[in-house]
Amino acid sequence: MAEAVGADVGELAELAAVTFPLACPPTSPPDAIAAFIAANLSPERFADYLADPSRTVLAARIGGRMVGYAMLIDGAGTDPDVAKALTLRPAIELSKLYVLADSHGSGVAAALMNAAVTHASRAGARCLWLGVNQKNRRAQRFYGKHGFAVAGTKTFPMGPHLEHDFVMTLQL
Repeated sequence: MAEAVGADVGELAELAAVTFPLACPPTSPPDAIAAFIAANLSPERFADYLADPSRTVLAARIGGRMVGYAMLIDGAGTDPDVAKALTLRPAIELSKLYVLADSHGSGVAAALMNAAVTHASRAGARCLWLGVNQKNRRAQRFYGKHGFAVAGTKTFPMGPHLEHDFVMTLQL
């Protein structure tokens, strides 16, 4: 596990474009997914993310190939629903944790999660939080296995389409 660097932006964007749709429920409009990817997961956006001192992007590789990534963002953000759900501060958001489908079950996601928890703990956070689609039971089980619990709900805008997420938290 390593922190991503500028040379990784193209590979991160390719990985994100393949993995983000895996977390979306089948009811998510394909055009909304594509628009979200174009607006938020492009090489240019990843360059911005890597330059942002409040963000940390971790990359997982197997045999030199990037197979997963996680993004952490300092703080609780500005969503009032998230603010209600978070009872411990300081907090860090686990904004993204995605792994290629052919690497599911390989331990990559668990390694990314462990690295994210370690990073948050070392940064002095008392809480790690995330949003997960209410229909994504597989991800919810994974987060539950790692000690996260549902603390509230929020919406996730994907263009004009709204998804409904659980806010899950882990006390550090």
